[in-house]
Amino acid sequence: MFEDKTLICKECGSEFTFTAGEQEFYAEKGFQNEPARCKGCRDQRKANGRRTAGGNGGRREMHDAICAECGVPTQVPFEPKNDRPIYCSDCYQARR
Repeated sequence: MFEDKTLICKECGSEFTFTAGEQEFYAEKGFQNEPARCKGCRDQRKANGRRTAGGNGGRREMHDAICAECGVPTQVPFEPKNDRPIYCSDCYQARR
């Protein structure tokens, strides 16, 4: 059903093989897109923690909030909005 495909890495421009086995795995997981990078470039991005994308050395900008459950001040890695409750890590884990 699947056959090996040769793709071009969008990072380094080299050719790489998207094997039949990989295609089958992608199909089983419901992935819609083919890989855009070769294994070497994917591994390098993982090792770098995608630090270059944010420009802040890999650290997330944290935002102050108050836990909706216990009222304790906390920080979250996203901009809090008034339409959804924010929980501290302890309360969040208890709700899971």
